[in-house]
Amino acid sequence: MAVTATDLAVHDLPLHTPPGYPPQPIALPAVSLTPVGDPWPRPYYLERGLRRVAPYHYTYNTFCKQRWRGRTLLDIFASEFRDRDRAYYKNAIETGQITINGQPCVDLDVVVNNGDVISHTLHRHEPPVTAQAIRTIHEDDDVIVIDKPAGVPVHPAGRYKFNSVVEIMRAERHRGFNPLPVNRLDRLTSGVMFISKHPRSAEALSNKLRGRTVRKEYVARVKGRFPDGDGADGEPGVVTCNEAILSISPILGLNRARASGKRAKTLFKRVAYYPSEEARPDGQQALPSNEDGGYSIVHCLPLTGRTHQIRVHLQFLGHPITNDPIYSNRRVFGPDLAKNDSSSEHDREIMDRLHKMGKTELAGSVDYGEDERDVSTLVDQNQQMTVSDARQLQSGKKPLPQTLHAGRSDCAPPPKGHDYSAADPQYAELVKAHDEMVDDYNRRKGEKMTGEKCQICDTPLYSDPGPHELGIYLHALAYSDLDGKWDYRSPLPSWAMPSDGRHGPTKVGEWEYRGDEGWDAPE
Repeated sequence: MAVTATDLAVHDLPLHTPPGYPPQPIALPAVSLTPVGDPWPRPYYLERGLRRVAPYHYTYNTFCKQRWRGRTLLDIFASEFRDRDRAYYKNAIETGQITINGQPCVDLDVVVNNGDVISHTLHRHEPPVTAQAIRTIHEDDDVIVIDKPAGVPVHPAGRYKFNSVVEIMRAERHRGFNPLPVNRLDRLTSGVMFISKHPRSAEALSNKLRGRTVRKEYVARVKGRFPDGDGADGEPGVVTCNEAILSISPILGLNRARASGKRAKTLFKRVAYYPSEEARPDGQQALPSNEDGGYSIVHCLPLTGRTHQIRVHLQFLGHPITNDPIYSNRRVFGPDLAKNDSSSEHDREIMDRLHKMGKTELAGSVDYGEDERDVSTLVDQNQQMTVSDARQLQSGKKPLPQTLHAGRSDCAPPPKGHDYSAADPQYAELVKAHDEMVDDYNRRKGEKMTGEKCQICDTPLYSDPGPHELGIYLHALAYSDLDGKWDYRSPLPSWAMPSDGRHGPTKVGEWEYRGDEGWDAPE
């Protein structure tokens, strides 16, 4: 039930409390749409290469959703937020941790109505993120250009609040610092990001990034030998993918190449190819395998900015990112990984498979390379909101991103070839089933229970993420002004460097191909 946080007066709650808390109903603040719980200084600590947040008490608030109307409070929580059992929610209602319009409920059969604000105060456990520092590439009076670590969400989202780029930067500077992200990177992606210091520069830079005067360069590590493309003098050339991209399920983070989607174009150029190696029985020498194995380092130039554009285009070309938990997953897409597949024939099957994939199954379904097997990387793909997005939301020009809900009139249309509303009179039930599937997926993805519980709130505890759960092999390498006014670049990540005993490039030069890179599609 995560919503955007703003500053409000905080009802102080102790960070560490004895078991059985709260003994009495909790006195909540006035009803608002802002989560409450803002300890300062932030309760960070570093351990085993991870940035952790000590558990803290927090209050979520949300308006009654359409599908909740006329249902009891206990039924809503027990059926829609199944990360905790019915007994927990029963106790939370009885002890005042869950309220309606700021008031404790007199009984468990209270019904939720349109306009009600539901509040839930809990002991919050944030997942750890990498302890890698947020490196500053450039800073002036208007903007900070950073090298974002993989695995850290930009904004508070889902179970992440203080373990986000925005909150970490605020904690490192001062409480009044208001970092304004301008470009968006998925949680899994690392690399160059722009953080404005004030709204005026944020708006100006956002407008420039939306224009066609900024070149964005990425580097990726992909399966197999990436093709040579159109080059000269025997050198690797450029491979172009201009498949349109359609969002099949935004909440599942699933996008596909589809003619009915938004136009998209990406240019690719192979930087290096490293064949897979198999040790001889005597262990003395490694023998190269065929070119279907191994991996390539690829320089990517997206000319449009669709969600998961580079990941989807690489999959379509038959060379998905090596450790991509979605697009490199053979159990989801089959042995060919949807190479050259732009049909809608298997969309529902793919969504069903994604739903069923727990962490244990994924560990064996994604090929991580020679020294990275048996590690799961199923992690959430949080959509990040830029300053421009926020302003459009405030002005009403852009609707809030929503999951697909039964009875909604503003649902995204089904994929081409899947007009369920016309083919099935029970369309609303299908949509509701999809909602439930997505909710269950979001609860289970990328996490594994330890079998232990918090001594304060009895919440099941999760295991720490492994090194390869903190990101994928996709890095925003550089952003440059085509007029030559500025050029910000970050170093190659370790996974793009030649491994021990191998020879290969240790840096990627600027993109020199200028054939038709000015082509872009309107948003």
